[in-house]
Amino acid sequence: MISLRNIGKTFPGVRALAGVSLDIRDGEVLGLVGENGAGKSTLIKILAGVYADYEGQVVVDGEVQSFRSTADARRAGIGVVHQELSLIPDMTVADNLLLGREPSRFGVLDTAMLEARAGEMLRAVTGEDIPLDAAAGSLGIGVQQMIEIARAVGDGGNVIVLDEPTAALTSEEVDDLFAVIRGRKADGTPFVYISHRLDEIAALCDRVAVLRDGELVGIVPGNALSDDIVAMMTGKELGDVHAPVGRPEGGAPVLEVRHLRVEHPTLPGRAVVDDLSFDVRAGEVVALAGAMGSGRTAALSALFGIARAGASGTVTVDGRPVSMKSPREAIAAGIAFVPEDRKAAGLVLQLSVTDNLALSALSRYSRLGIVDAARVERSALARLRDLSIKAPGLGAEVATLSGGNQQKVVIGKWLELAPRVLLLDEPTRGVDVGAKAELYRLIDDLVGRGHAVVLASSDLPEVVRLADRVLVLRDGRVAGELSRGDITPMAIMQLAVGRAARVA
Repeated sequence: MISLRNIGKTFPGVRALAGVSLDIRDGEVLGLVGENGAGKSTLIKILAGVYADYEGQVVVDGEVQSFRSTADARRAGIGVVHQELSLIPDMTVADNLLLGREPSRFGVLDTAMLEARAGEMLRAVTGEDIPLDAAAGSLGIGVQQMIEIARAVGDGGNVIVLDEPTAALTSEEVDDLFAVIRGRKADGTPFVYISHRLDEIAALCDRVAVLRDGELVGIVPGNALSDDIVAMMTGKELGDVHAPVGRPEGGAPVLEVRHLRVEHPTLPGRAVVDDLSFDVRAGEVVALAGAMGSGRTAALSALFGIARAGASGTVTVDGRPVSMKSPREAIAAGIAFVPEDRKAAGLVLQLSVTDNLALSALSRYSRLGIVDAARVERSALARLRDLSIKAPGLGAEVATLSGGNQQKVVIGKWLELAPRVLLLDEPTRGVDVGAKAELYRLIDDLVGRGHAVVLASSDLPEVVRLADRVLVLRDGRVAGELSRGDITPMAIMQLAVGRAARVA
């Protein structure tokens, strides 16, 4: 169906792709994996017509293509569903599906035809009864994902590229998505499936193409061992990154939370966190687990003073009361926060690596309002070395770094303050296996230095790997607590869904 021949792409100072040749066959799901920065996104952007200046050839149905825009790629039958959804939230489902291709008669929008075509496009990929007149932003992420796929197929997509499509989906929505992919595959539609989740790759893909440092290092069957794929991605054996780490029992309580309640932001009288109490000792990781909406993120946000609605209860750090009114007060008390969305809330993407690393401690680097640039650079260089942050240089925009290295910068900016408590919300979301292993080692090191860590994660193997204790939340309340010897994915899930489990 499609042949990529000796594809190369260079950015200033960076060789993103070098001589990548790859075939995409009719009726197959081709997995595309690699560490962040391996070249996956660049390759897909060339295929999608985003980049017009590249080396090599893109051949579709035997014809060499020269895409100058995404519209050219769509006309050639290439549909791409990016990880960050591109629907316009305030427009209806029907309008989003046919945006730019609205049917008209005598220059007037033909509403009846628009809805008929939109309905056909949805039925082609899902049996769900999705209201065509609903605002796209009012629907769940899983439904929006289906709308994106329907639009890609409806654009004449003979090849569908899915970039991390399950990052924000529930397990039920993942099952629905897989059913759609398998159904379209049976009809002969090929897919390119990009994911860091190797269990999904194994369940869905016929072949897996592995990129490393801009080069294609191999193509293996979809049922290849995950360890073998990881070794190809990283160029080294990682061992079991999910093996629990034994730690000595923590010291005295550092963080004490009593009767934390966080009000629902839109429903008066309701709480998203209700009567949450726990302690975290020095050198200990306490995880908050549970289904989406269970209150994990709301709890961490409240502790850092950024709850979307009112928060009450008592919080102490090293025995001293902490107000939950602002991040400034939380930081002064020794609390640091690594948010779920690093790009929107953890970094200033247009600033340099140095500037981002200095953000939390500018007052320490300045005198009479003048920043000591030499001191800032020395500190940033030390952080770059200590955290093994891979960057072209201290002056590089942080937006150009891979996801794993961006996350290290988010963590690194707090280390100058030596926080007593580190709040981590989905710390490895969207990073590859190699970067995940490095982040785990970094967290282990921080805990070994005596930091108290509160982790919120939907990645159950991650919780098993990192946590000394787990509080499982359900509807904002603690459904049960698990200690190190009892922490398993099954035990967490049983508590999260309301079934009996062994509780410490």
